[in-house]
Amino acid sequence: MRLQQSESSGPARPEAHGPGPEKYETERKQQSSSLPFGQALFLPSISGPTYLTAQVVVQQVAYTLSDRLWAYSPDTFDLDLAVKSWFKDGVRNTRGHPTNVQSMEIRQGAASIALGYMFSKDFDLKNRYIPQSLLAPASALHYLRDALDQLSLLYRVASPFVAHIAAVDFVGGSSTGLVTDYVSTMDFAEELGFGLVSSFSAYEIQHMSLFATLLATVVPTIHTYDGIGVGRETTRVIDVLDEAGLGNTYKAISHTSSNSGKRNESLDTKVSRLLQTFNSELGTTYDLFEYQGHSTPDSVLVVFGTVESSLASQVASSLGRNGVRVGVLNVRVYRPFVEDAFLEALPTSVRNIGVLGQVHDNNDVADGNVHSILYGDVVAALTFSDRSSQPPTVIDVKYPRERVWSPVLVAAVFQLLVEKPILQLDEGTNSLHSASQLQLIDPTNVQQYTFWDVDESPSAIAPTVLSQALSKDSASNVTVKTTHDNLILGGVSRTDIRKSKKAVEAAYSVEAADLIFVGAVSLLNSIDILNGLRAGGKIVVKLSGAKDDELDHKLPVHFRKILSAKHAQLYILDTLAIDSVASDGSLEPYLTQLAFLRVGLSNLDRVGIEKLASLNGTIETFEKLTQDLDKGLRQIEVPEAWGSEELEKDFQPLPLNINVNSFTGFSKSETEPLSLLKNWTISAKNLVFKEAYETKSALRPDVTVKTYTVHVKENRRLTPLTYERNIFHIEFDLGDSGLKYDIGEALGIHAENDELQVQEFIKFYKLNSDEIVEVPSRDDSSVLESRTVYQALMQNVDIFGRPPKRFYEALSEFADNPDEKKELLTLGGPEGANEFKRRAEVDTITYADVLLDFPSAHPSFHDIVRIVNPMKRREYSIASCQKVTPNTIALMVVVVGWVDPKGRDRFGQATRFLNQLKVGAAVTVSVKPSVMKLPPKSTQPLIMAGLGTGLAPFRAFVQHRALEKEQGKEIGAVLLYMGSRHQREEYCYGEEWEAYQDAGVITLLGRAFSRDQPQKIYIQDRMRQTMDEITQAYLKEEGAFYLCGPTWPVPDVTSVLEDAIARDAKASGKRTDPRKEIERLKDQARYVLEVY
Repeated sequence: MRLQQSESSGPARPEAHGPGPEKYETERKQQSSSLPFGQALFLPSISGPTYLTAQVVVQQVAYTLSDRLWAYSPDTFDLDLAVKSWFKDGVRNTRGHPTNVQSMEIRQGAASIALGYMFSKDFDLKNRYIPQSLLAPASALHYLRDALDQLSLLYRVASPFVAHIAAVDFVGGSSTGLVTDYVSTMDFAEELGFGLVSSFSAYEIQHMSLFATLLATVVPTIHTYDGIGVGRETTRVIDVLDEAGLGNTYKAISHTSSNSGKRNESLDTKVSRLLQTFNSELGTTYDLFEYQGHSTPDSVLVVFGTVESSLASQVASSLGRNGVRVGVLNVRVYRPFVEDAFLEALPTSVRNIGVLGQVHDNNDVADGNVHSILYGDVVAALTFSDRSSQPPTVIDVKYPRERVWSPVLVAAVFQLLVEKPILQLDEGTNSLHSASQLQLIDPTNVQQYTFWDVDESPSAIAPTVLSQALSKDSASNVTVKTTHDNLILGGVSRTDIRKSKKAVEAAYSVEAADLIFVGAVSLLNSIDILNGLRAGGKIVVKLSGAKDDELDHKLPVHFRKILSAKHAQLYILDTLAIDSVASDGSLEPYLTQLAFLRVGLSNLDRVGIEKLASLNGTIETFEKLTQDLDKGLRQIEVPEAWGSEELEKDFQPLPLNINVNSFTGFSKSETEPLSLLKNWTISAKNLVFKEAYETKSALRPDVTVKTYTVHVKENRRLTPLTYERNIFHIEFDLGDSGLKYDIGEALGIHAENDELQVQEFIKFYKLNSDEIVEVPSRDDSSVLESRTVYQALMQNVDIFGRPPKRFYEALSEFADNPDEKKELLTLGGPEGANEFKRRAEVDTITYADVLLDFPSAHPSFHDIVRIVNPMKRREYSIASCQKVTPNTIALMVVVVGWVDPKGRDRFGQATRFLNQLKVGAAVTVSVKPSVMKLPPKSTQPLIMAGLGTGLAPFRAFVQHRALEKEQGKEIGAVLLYMGSRHQREEYCYGEEWEAYQDAGVITLLGRAFSRDQPQKIYIQDRMRQTMDEITQAYLKEEGAFYLCGPTWPVPDVTSVLEDAIARDAKASGKRTDPRKEIERLKDQARYVLEVY
């Protein structure tokens, strides 16, 4: 059932920014893509036909009906932006007072505050039956699990609880970055016994948010919806219930439902009856499972998810019109999975069933032993039914969370269920993407526009303003969606606009735009933009200062070739050709908007200009630019020769779209405080007249953490002098520093640069080492830090560190030699990527090397302080227990060293600094907390795996357990696995480990010296050899596992633990998913990794 108008039904309500009349603005700012047209919306204005985003509608329902609302929203996700604003403004809910909104951090123990509130002895029992709500992304469920598991167990005496979960997570290793995550929510609901409801589109999301809140009176409930596209798309929704309507509907359905049910009826029956009551009250026809497609299908696809359901329904209907006997069964209420309702909704003619089931990643897709959760429910329902003697064939069509669906990809899924070809390739192509017969949108009734731009472009805001201006036409329905890819060209945005007299449901990118606007010509070399333009469409490229006869060199060959093949119309927008825009870049967005009206709508009348001026700029500004528009906007006749040009030999096909990895553009603006060279007299005044100049002394004013001064007590090498790796033990006397540390924490070393190198640089750069440099604090620019040039180079400026690309770009501004300037700009840009990589990874070039290589680029010292990164502290795991050695702290360090291509010895800055320290030397240090914590009980076993210097924290762990044993406490087993290359050279602290083993502290010592025998032996091999001991200590006795060292053994070590879990479960006759069990152990701090 789709709640949407067949055509426009009058004007939408004005886009209110708050109470009061609409204001004319001279400058437009985008607040968030989660808000309609990027602008704030006043709660009372949400009613009737209104332009909204699904995300705002979810917040409206939650705020209106809840007693309290807990929000767990990462930065830029903005899942709680509206409710925070309403709460701050004191907006009242349906019960006459503001809903208390609490924005919380996503971390371990999340939702405990909600649990504590509902079961507090101070809880007002009058609120017992008022819903409590939570807003969060799917990525937060992992951290919410423990608290909500307890809530599920205590739900009989709890308030109704509903969680609105945006199906979104950020996965760094994925192809997209942001992924649509339903599988985590489905897992969560199944394991904790929650109800789970899905919205299919923005048009019904208010109803489903309301239904989920009602379902929470029966069972704790999750309402999930697409959090990347549909959730943030601005669209027009009619018949939106206002606050009073929501409150009255909730009360009416709650009353009817509570009085009509039988006391002992099943959960399935309660849910079905509640949905019937819901439909009766609202006049809707929602079902637990909804079928669309051919009336007698041979094949049916079972689907869960917003985009998946919406798109599969449209594709099935389109294929059905072409005679293909397929259909789709959309799952609206996944938990409880009412099998009778599923079987009733499934057409009796079905012979093949495909289950479109989401799994975590491509590894799960490839693994034949992994099935989607939805597949298991479908198979179970069919297996235990008496439907027929020949049940339909069921296949699991798995897909990863990073999959971005399009009509053709969904059609390809249906093809798996049908023998005859569904789609034919367009002539001359070799890709299903170009199949034209699958048309879900009527191009005669829907106008489509796409805007491409780079984040730093002043015109980036233009498409949102234009879409809002288009929405002022009461006879039209407009949708607009903006997406961001911050990993190409410094940040790229894509905005799709659709305009139609009828409501448009299109949960995918525009594939046949009538007009495309390109805000930067560099985009044409990064994305196949013309792929999304319809044949005969129009494209506007912003290209300043280019003459017509230069376009062959300015526009890429592949672009020109496709432009000709599509018979497209090309327009060039030259902003520099208009004097007012050339001198004032802030006018560029207005010029872009006028160019769109001229090219896209072929209309530049007074009404259109007034609509734009009501949103940004002024009437006078637009009228003046309209007069000059022909100077900057011109149509180019596409030469026939462009169509016959040959592509470059090394040309590689470009991506068709960006990867959505952010909800906002990448902010590259960094305010750098000026540094000023001053003489000693000014510094002396600051020191003598401290009160007048508000001068304060600090141990290390350049660092922002609490620091201590400690002194070297011991510095001894652990490996032989003849051995290539220098691993050393360094111990510091704490003296009266007051430094306190816990087991597992790390010691931050605020190292200094090598004095000889600093002196050489001062001489080469012709600096005065005693000159005073005054640098504003990086925490507070009003606070100035004074030090000499020598001190700054020794302690603050990372002059011997590796420079990033932006340093080359910044340094180019100081180059007098044109060739050097060009080379620096190349190294700082995308075309110099390979050379930059070679300089960074092979030559290991430093800032000082670059200044030496480009002598004409000679910034002053205060500019060096500005463009060179500050030195960072280096953290090392503490290898001692303060309860055992209260006055000392120890580290285990390996010197990082190599020889560069020029034969120069290179060293890691901090490890060389530490290695050269003499006994008695003073060092500035700080303490950093760590995830490496001992379990709460001394009887819980420890299973520790350390590679190389990764053994450091385990020395502290073992010291602590030895102390507990000496104090007469009972201690658990201690299993220590260590890995290094050779026993003779790298058996660090070997005598200590064996002494602890003889004393009964260490139970098992698993030593893996990988290169002491023909075959390589690693710690995972030693662990696998002692699987029984691990099973006993880790699983039977509830031990904790720790791994410290490099990342590479993590998969193999984890595999050993998973095998132990699987073996133990099989022996106990239990059914356990080892990977889920590892996640549970991680939540309990019993699976801890500190890897690098």
